[in-house]
Amino acid sequence: MKLGYKHTTLACYLGMISQAIVNNLAPLLFIVFKDEFRVSDEQLGRLILFNFGTQIVADVLTTRFADRMGYRLTSRLAEAFCAVGLIMMGILPRVMPNSYAGLCVAAVLYALGGGLIEVVISPIIESLPGDAKDKAMSLAHSFYCWGQMAVVILTTLALKVFGRAAWVYLPLAWAVIPVGNFLLFRWVPLMPTVPEEKRTRMGELFKNRVFLIGMVMMICSGSSEIAMSQWSSLFVEETLGVSKTVGDLLGPCMFALTMALGRMFYGIKGDRINLERMLMLSAGLCVVCYALTVFVPALTLVGCALCGLSVAIMWPGTLSDGAKRFPMAGTALFGLYAICGDIGCSVGPWLTGLVSDLTQKNESLLAWGQSVGWSAETLGLRVGLLSATVFPLLLLICTLLLARKPKENR
Repeated sequence: MKLGYKHTTLACYLGMISQAIVNNLAPLLFIVFKDEFRVSDEQLGRLILFNFGTQIVADVLTTRFADRMGYRLTSRLAEAFCAVGLIMMGILPRVMPNSYAGLCVAAVLYALGGGLIEVVISPIIESLPGDAKDKAMSLAHSFYCWGQMAVVILTTLALKVFGRAAWVYLPLAWAVIPVGNFLLFRWVPLMPTVPEEKRTRMGELFKNRVFLIGMVMMICSGSSEIAMSQWSSLFVEETLGVSKTVGDLLGPCMFALTMALGRMFYGIKGDRINLERMLMLSAGLCVVCYALTVFVPALTLVGCALCGLSVAIMWPGTLSDGAKRFPMAGTALFGLYAICGDIGCSVGPWLTGLVSDLTQKNESLLAWGQSVGWSAETLGLRVGLLSATVFPLLLLICTLLLARKPKENR
């Protein structure tokens, strides 16, 4: 059977699902890690920091060497690291003397795969024959959301049916997808990378103010999305007093569903929508959603769910806009933007955890929280999430600046 570009697109979709697995499986097990390994909120936030911090390192290396290595080798390495890291997540914490260190090692391994996927999948999609690249990009990134939903639902149900002690088998089961895609990327047809003599140099990109604005937007996009995504399960459980099963299904699952629908909608109707205006609307809605989640207990779930819709277009939209403005930048543009996105993915959740821990040590804030009926942990999580609103606000400012130069560098 001869494989065509439809199979290449399928491999890219599965690659986005692999990334969703490595980014979202661990947060679903935060409660388990807290109970079994006695880790703090800050350590959980640091685990996310290790994940996305390592992805930044992978982004840097891939940005420099991916065009020379080619799409095939880079994509297969990505899936291999994802598979090995997931397998180690189920093994190392139980065999190493320091269980938390085992979790960190596993996070570094699968994060290398996630970082490589982040850099290589987008330019593969961009290089495939066809028009409406921004629509194709948004549709591809929607599979990250569908993958996130699958991880949330199936992992939650597995923990419910088999008990928390069965968590060690879940990373091994999820590793099947990157293993399968490792084989698929061996055979699918891939377009060549941009020739070096025609490629826009990194120095030229860094001298361009529009490109720099796009980098800041990627930082804000990553922070806005991941801060809510990674903490929503624990936040819903602690603030609403529901079980882990209900918390996972009503928190990250609804977040992923609305984000997937938003990306699919733009993937279908994107040619009729002004991208800059959509990004402005998304940033403003994101601020409102964070505020609803934090300040209005009756609308916590609504705010969490709508937040997924508000961040849906941020990441793929910024990537598509950059690719239009700098069409000969090659993998370098996607790599540099991915680096900035991962900086945001690292800083946003870590800042939320740090602010949460600091809030729980502040006597004045604790006294105020008790006066409104909030426990120390509930107060900490609310203030932590509130601190993350700085990122969609900054994204709104950057989008307003970018909209002033709609035709520059196209």
